[in-house]
Amino acid sequence: MSLEDQVVSSFAKAGDPRFREVATSLVRHLHAFLADVRPTEGEWAAAIDFLTRTGHTCDDKRQEFILLSDVLGASMAVIDLNHPTGGEATESTVLGPFFVEGAPEFALGEDISGGAPGTPCYLHGTVRSTRGEPLPGAVLEVWQSDEDGRYDVQYADLDQPRGRGRLRADEAGGYAFWTVHPEAYPIPDDGPVGELLDAAGRGPMRPAHVHFMVSAPGHRTLVTHVFTRDSAHLDDDAVFGVKQSLVIDFDRHGPGPAPDGRRLGIPFHTAEFDIVLATVRAAE
Repeated sequence: MSLEDQVVSSFAKAGDPRFREVATSLVRHLHAFLADVRPTEGEWAAAIDFLTRTGHTCDDKRQEFILLSDVLGASMAVIDLNHPTGGEATESTVLGPFFVEGAPEFALGEDISGGAPGTPCYLHGTVRSTRGEPLPGAVLEVWQSDEDGRYDVQYADLDQPRGRGRLRADEAGGYAFWTVHPEAYPIPDDGPVGELLDAAGRGPMRPAHVHFMVSAPGHRTLVTHVFTRDSAHLDDDAVFGVKQSLVIDFDRHGPGPAPDGRRLGIPFHTAEFDIVLATVRAAE
């Protein structure tokens, strides 16, 4: 019996059939990989060190393993396997490493920027089902970077949320909020993932976007972005998260009246992003 077969057989008595299936496939693919690349002992030790340092880089504000999954395309592969839309529901994309539980609640139309630097931006739209029905009370979690490409959790001296919030759609499924116009930015590249990108000759940039997580009873929770059409790096997103259906126009306006009736003395942007949630299937 080969070493590979011995390892596979060691999982034969696993009580959970799905665990047994996953472990067996992992062992088969891992041993095939090792046979293919034939790593030296030093290379294998370096790989283990890389993963160890990736774990040590994780804390309550940074998830380096999610970042590693993102830049290897694994996050998007899992998303595409689990969230096929058939062209009906809004497409999903990566969660990213900067989602934080417990974002502050905002009323519709309020400013979630928290004083983040950037050009004011008014984002609005509707949340509907694939049947076109409005989803009143749908919960929208929103988060984004500022004009310097940094999220609130990346500031050591910031003691309050900025550029993130939770809203609830109105009776017609509508939502609206003020924030700042998103900008392209680099993913954190000062850790092991940055070393990997550097070794590969790849850049760390992501195109300008705003994150959404949207949920409603009886519907699949959606994790997605909306990207600005004029952003750089739409074609070389470091985490492979761009989908053309999520790229929209962010219109620039001069000083004057905004869609909600207020008047601004400085330029601002507006964008409309309608969201469609898939119905939960019986098997889910």
